[in-house]
Amino acid sequence: MRYIIRDESVGRDTIRTAWAECRRMLRDGLGVKVTVAPVKATRTIEQNRILQSMCADVARQVEWHGQHLSHDDWRHMFVAAYRKQQRIVPGIDGGFVVLGASSRDLSIAECSEVMELVWSFGAERDVTWSPTSVGRAA
Repeated sequence: MRYIIRDESVGRDTIRTAWAECRRMLRDGLGVKVTVAPVKATRTIEQNRILQSMCADVARQVEWHGQHLSHDDWRHMFVAAYRKQQRIVPGIDGGFVVLGASSRDLSIAECSEVMELVWSFGAERDVTWSPTSVGRAA
């Protein structure tokens, strides 16, 4: 189990849950390793909602080299373009796989920069943004 506490208001409950897991493992005769370390702040729930919406808007409106990609495909494309660290490897059963293009660990600032990249890309292709993509509830 891995627990990340970002707010004091949920810290006590999270620690209680973690301790319950530790006790269960100890009762089963297992040792338990507990590590406490700082973590960088990752993208916010609101940023995630907007980024997902923006990628869905692009997916609905943009054809890429003769193909319509899913919003997940576009998200991977934008993160890979931002990070410029992706690797392409042969797939197990043929084809190719792009590695290193996850948005899961983007910081708040990095997510903002990816969103700016999506805005720019969409503007160049006349994407019409949905209310969620511009930060308004749908």
